[in-house]
Amino acid sequence: MPIEQRGDASVVTHALARDELTRIRNVETEQVAFRKGLVRLGRICGYEIIDGRMETEYTEIQTPLTTTMGERVKGLDDVVIVNVLRAATPFVEGLLKAFPRARQGVISASRDEEAGMNDDGEFPISVEYVKLPEITEDDTVIIADPMLATGSTMATVLDYITSEKTEPENLLVLAAVSAPEGIVRVSEAQPDADIISVAIDDELDEDGFIVPGLGDAGDRAFRTT
Repeated sequence: MPIEQRGDASVVTHALARDELTRIRNVETEQVAFRKGLVRLGRICGYEIIDGRMETEYTEIQTPLTTTMGERVKGLDDVVIVNVLRAATPFVEGLLKAFPRARQGVISASRDEEAGMNDDGEFPISVEYVKLPEITEDDTVIIADPMLATGSTMATVLDYITSEKTEPENLLVLAAVSAPEGIVRVSEAQPDADIISVAIDDELDEDGFIVPGLGDAGDRAFRTT
């Protein structure tokens, strides 16, 4: 199976996804290679979502020689990809190679690192910009963020996605690496969301960073440290 269920989340098991994740985890991977790795990882995840979460239908076509039956993926025109700025930008670039006709939304949401994590393992979340397309019940909605750590940011983003009370056909949370704590928080906040990750890591450290993780994906992709 390309996507395997593991507890409250699913894991992309494709060998190339694991290979790309290993490359971008490496502290010696510099900015350009890291960003390109996230793009490639997003593309692989997109193809695996198509294979594992979307239906196909048979259709009759005319080849240059005869009439035959072919198979098409259903719903490729009904995909919404939500970019959680800023770290998800290269990740989404890869997803768009798999879903070139997707409608796109943007949410600028980030946790307040100075305030720190509270006793419940949550951060205060600042949302500075939201621009979402209309979401319908026929849509597959993919919310992309490379890191699902405490789950505070993703739970906040999901509140915005579901605020119109529209229930899309598929509501997917896509991450490169996830912490168990974040998976639990998102699952409790939005039970209808299907969490998909390339890896489920060991834990969060005292500062709320995923261990072993891959560092700060935004800083590494945009060289802001």
